[in-house]
Amino acid sequence: MKHSIFFIALLVSTLSFSQSSESDNVKATIERFFEGFHKQDSTMILETVSKDIQMQSIGKDKEGKAVLSISEFKKFLNSIVSIPKDKKFKEELLGFNIQVDGDMANAWTPYNFWFDGNFSHCGVNSFQLFKDEGKWKIIYLIDTRRRDCKQE
Repeated sequence: MKHSIFFIALLVSTLSFSQSSESDNVKATIERFFEGFHKQDSTMILETVSKDIQMQSIGKDKEGKAVLSISEFKKFLNSIVSIPKDKKFKEELLGFNIQVDGDMANAWTPYNFWFDGNFSHCGVNSFQLFKDEGKWKIIYLIDTRRRDCKQE
């Protein structure tokens, strides 16, 4: 009985460590995505995404009605790299909630977005990732965009 309890405890701690390190790898992929985003480095961004990545955003139209929009990744990438170098932008991630199951992961990252030193909007990114040949790749990204955020 003593050996069974020890074995179960060892198995649980090993699984917990494995889950934690995979979560760290998912977080590193997202951080690398944003490093490329802020440096306007399309090569760095492309290293973190699947060739078939899908992107969507949820916002409000002028009447306040919720709107779901689909973004073509190539257009998104071109818009990032074409921002004039004298314009400063920053997506500040406020935290990570990561879940991993085998070769699939989800990351929920609240954020604030700043443009030229001024607060623009806030929201949440939801990343879906797939572990492709040992590397986490972003396969789907959806975000919300709001202006009714509490700024401290």
